[in-house]
Amino acid sequence: MYRLVCVKCGARYPPDAILYNCSACGHLLAVEYDLDKVSVDRAVWDSRPLSVWRYRELLPVNIPPVTLQEGGTPLYHLKRIGEELGLPHLYAKHEGMNPTGSFKDRGMTVGVSMAIQLGKTTVACASTGNTSASLAAYAARAGIPAVVLLPAGKVALGKVAQALMHGARVISIRGNFDQALEMVHELCLTHGLYLLNSVNPFRLEGQKTIGFEAIDQLGAVPDRIVLPVGNAGNISAVHKGLKELLALGLIDRLPMMTGIQAAGSAPIYRAICEDLPEVVPELHPETVATAIRIGAPVNAEKALTAIRETGGTAGVVSDEEILAMQKALARREGIGVEPASAASVAGVKKLLECGAIDRDEYIVCVVTGHLLKDPETVIRQCEPPLEINADLPSLVSALQSSSS
Repeated sequence: MYRLVCVKCGARYPPDAILYNCSACGHLLAVEYDLDKVSVDRAVWDSRPLSVWRYRELLPVNIPPVTLQEGGTPLYHLKRIGEELGLPHLYAKHEGMNPTGSFKDRGMTVGVSMAIQLGKTTVACASTGNTSASLAAYAARAGIPAVVLLPAGKVALGKVAQALMHGARVISIRGNFDQALEMVHELCLTHGLYLLNSVNPFRLEGQKTIGFEAIDQLGAVPDRIVLPVGNAGNISAVHKGLKELLALGLIDRLPMMTGIQAAGSAPIYRAICEDLPEVVPELHPETVATAIRIGAPVNAEKALTAIRETGGTAGVVSDEEILAMQKALARREGIGVEPASAASVAGVKKLLECGAIDRDEYIVCVVTGHLLKDPETVIRQCEPPLEINADLPSLVSALQSSSS
C-alpha cells in the first residue's frame, strides 16, 4: 500500500528498504501511499480517541505499535495575546503535552514501530535534546537499545536527563548538531543501527498528525499553520499529511505553511527571502532556542516546497523576541513552553507588524516543547524567590512590598 519515493528524481524503492536518501541522486525520500486504495471512513476516525493512531490508515505501521499514548494534545485559543495583537483567531497547538514533553513523540511512535517491523535491533539519533529524550523513551518501551549523540554543552539539562534516565547510551561530541548528525548517519550506514532523525521518512509520518488533529479540533482548515523550524521535519511532515487529506477529499484546501527561525540560525528564512533554490547552511548556528539551533536542516528541500506550494512564508525572530513571547505565553495564557516553541507565536507577531499576514486569518501556531524541557533558561529570566523569616508579619510585609 506504500513505497519510498525520492522527492527529487522520483525513484521508487520497496517499503522494507533501509534507506535514508535516494540511491540514484542522494535527495530525500518520502512515504507514498496508494491513496486510491486507502479507505478512510471519517466516522470511524471520529469514533477513535484523538491521538496519532486515530489516523492509522495513513500510517505505514502494520504491527501493534510501540506507543505511550502520544498525540491528542490541546489546541488553545490565545485570547489575551490575540486581543493584544488584534488577531481574534489565534490558536496554539501545545505539543509539549506529549508523553516526553515534545512533538518528537509523534514521530518516534511510528519510527520505533517501523524499526521493529523492519527487524532492526538498535536505534540511534543525533539531537539538540528533544529527539534524544523521545527516542530513549520509545526504545525503552520497545525493549531495544538506543544510542544518541549530543553536541557537548549545547543541550538543555532537562532533555539530557530524560535520555539518561530512560537508559540511552548518551555520547557528547565536541562539535555542533550538524556534525553529530553526520557521524550518527555514517554509524548507522556502516554498523546496521536504525537512524531515527527526521531524515528517516517514516518518522515524519507520525509528525504529520499534528495537522490532522489541529483540523479536527478547530473544526475547519486554518488559513495558516505556523511552526518553529530547526531541522524542518515538522513543517515538511504537516504539509505532506495535509496534501494526503486533500487528495482523499477530506479537506478542500491547504493552509499557508509558515516557518519561523531564530535569527542566529535561519538558513530557510534566508532562502525564502532571497528566493534561493536551496538553503545555504549556517556554519555556526547560535540561539537560546536550543531545539532549533541547526545550521544545515536536513529537510530543507521539503520545507521550501511546503512554504512555496501553499503561498506561505518564513519569518525570523531574535532571542529577545523569543524569550519575551515565552514569558507572555506563560503569564497571559498559562501555557508553559520551552524557548523554541515560543518562536512560532513570536513569528506571528513579527509577520503581522510587517504586513505579511491578515488580521482575520485563522492561525494555528505549533508550540513544540514543554516549559520544563529547559528550566535553566527559565530561571535566568525570572526574579528569584523572595526569602523571608518564618512569621506572618514578614509574609504580609513581603506581599505589600511586592504589590507596590
